[in-house]
Amino acid sequence: MNTADLGLPVDVPSTALFTDQYELTMLQAALAAGTADRRSVFEVFTRRLPEGRRYGVVAGTGRVLDAVENFRFDADVLAFLGERGIVDEPTLEWLSSYRFGGDVWGYPEGEVYFPGSPILRVEGSFAECVLLETVILSILNHDSAIAAAASRMASAAGDRPLIEMGARRTHELAAVAASRAAYLGGFATTSDLAAGFRYGIPTVGTSAHAFTLLHDTERDAFQAQVDSLGRGTTLLVDTYDVAEAVRTAVEVAGTELGAVRIDSGDLLLVAHRVREQLDDLGARDTKIVVTSDLDEYAIASLAAAPVDAYGVGTQLVTGSGHPTCSMVYKLVARAESADPTAPLVPVAKKSSGGKTSIGGRKWAARRLDEHAVAEAEVIGTGPVPAELADQQLLVELIKGGQVLARESLDVVRDRHAAARTRLPLSAAQLSRGEPVLPTEYV
Repeated sequence: MNTADLGLPVDVPSTALFTDQYELTMLQAALAAGTADRRSVFEVFTRRLPEGRRYGVVAGTGRVLDAVENFRFDADVLAFLGERGIVDEPTLEWLSSYRFGGDVWGYPEGEVYFPGSPILRVEGSFAECVLLETVILSILNHDSAIAAAASRMASAAGDRPLIEMGARRTHELAAVAASRAAYLGGFATTSDLAAGFRYGIPTVGTSAHAFTLLHDTERDAFQAQVDSLGRGTTLLVDTYDVAEAVRTAVEVAGTELGAVRIDSGDLLLVAHRVREQLDDLGARDTKIVVTSDLDEYAIASLAAAPVDAYGVGTQLVTGSGHPTCSMVYKLVARAESADPTAPLVPVAKKSSGGKTSIGGRKWAARRLDEHAVAEAEVIGTGPVPAELADQQLLVELIKGGQVLARESLDVVRDRHAAARTRLPLSAAQLSRGEPVLPTEYV
């Protein structure tokens, strides 16, 4: 069963309290001032990419759609807000019937983005839109950071598969979201069963060092695993002496042994030695899987090693040094009154310190060169130039409060792989540098 198609949250009946208190105090004040019903446009964007990143990856959109649908203030939540005196009675009454009824446009999940890209646009009354700020940013900042790290690792790995195995290095619910984002970014499998159940991601796993240490000898451990899981299993060979373990593994499982896993030491050196030993023992088809605190740089350094797959944990689920994307949710336009026909007025924050923003409801397009390779991210607030009409990026996700369509994770994963191929080759470079595409405002 794939529960992702049901639109269910991971373990909570409502996402309404996944927010900051000031969203509700702003709502209360706006209701009292008569400005809460003004038509408003909020946009999600980032002013810069994390240092060294050449592109960002949009991830978490499907989870955002779930969160918006499940943003409900039930009796227990309302009682909590009332007992704490967080908002007044008129606001509690308004919240009791809250349902987002606006529109949401955004970059398709799996697409890449750049500084200034209007990744998500939320339109409706100020009241209904402002409440969604924190939960939307929480999801997009986390998932996009993981997906960007995963994408870089996938580029470094080439055709070799990547295994996500970071559940023990992060919050139990964050682990599920991280696994989803990693799969989107190019990972092939996960060790996290909750992610497999929730999102249909293929799961893998065999044994840890504890299983070897449980038995009187390494041979006993290998024999027990092979008897249970078959000769195609993966045996962990670095608990004691690697060379002796490889020899024992082939003696136990034969040349049909599926794979060996190396989790410590000089992986480049050990992988070469293990490959040579396996070949000498006749186990030429036995794969080598390496783990041990890998990141994209370590993966790239193993490109010439006889490695068949990589298992990545800590560095992946922490965004490989960048656990957030610094996305913000800003009001960029609002109506002059609560009249539904009132025109929208561009608004923007003006301040020092690099925190300025650009007002107006925006469109975005990606200009391609004669070889169909992206050459610029073009953003504007006026009419879309004719030559960019078929290169627009935003798609409608929610209309009148109704989710228009949900996509399978495999579709999103394929979209990202395709988007990456349309970027300049320098996008895959791991050296420090600027975003691979410039952002142009028209």
